[in-house]
Amino acid sequence: MAEVAEKQVAEPIFSKKNRKLLTDPLNGNNPITVQVLGICSALAVTVQVAPAIVMSIGLMLVTAFSNLFISMLRNTIPSRIRIIVQLAIVSVFVILVDQILKAYLYDVSKQLSVFVGLIITNCIVMGRLEAYAMANKPWPSFLDGIGNGLGYGLILVTIAIFRELFGSGSILGFKVFDAMGITYTGNGLLMLPAGACMMVGCYIWIQRSLNGYREED
Repeated sequence: MAEVAEKQVAEPIFSKKNRKLLTDPLNGNNPITVQVLGICSALAVTVQVAPAIVMSIGLMLVTAFSNLFISMLRNTIPSRIRIIVQLAIVSVFVILVDQILKAYLYDVSKQLSVFVGLIITNCIVMGRLEAYAMANKPWPSFLDGIGNGLGYGLILVTIAIFRELFGSGSILGFKVFDAMGITYTGNGLLMLPAGACMMVGCYIWIQRSLNGYREED
């Protein structure tokens, strides 16, 4: 009886294992720089900081709640139609995010254009559903979605800060260099997807160097 009671003791909601689901994607298992997922939006929506922040929050919410619902339904979803079910659930949350943005942040919604809708097929979302939510309990799956959303957002916002600052000389629309009395015309390359691609590449190189990453022979 004692052994049964021990097995029934619930794992703390923020156990070490669960905390790792939140922290690992920020560095060692980042969805963009390590898993190399979600690169398209990292190049497309990071010209300014505000759209990058909104996109990050939107993807985090979609990933977290999609993970949660798929995990709750995982034992009832037939394997042959699991992708269709996943897409249906993701699309519901994407539509909710899109409508909320249009209602309360219309200007940002216009800047993000089709990229909010494309969260439906974002490989980070679908990847976490397949790799984690389909095989784990709801609460860890929810945390996994939050963690990967935060990891994605960290890269997007970091890249956006550098692109907006050195591309147009501002942060969130505030003219930083003008306030410092410095004449800065902006770096046009950073406003292009090619500039974002180079920045993502540099970020990956720096991160992997700091983590002591080495390619296997």
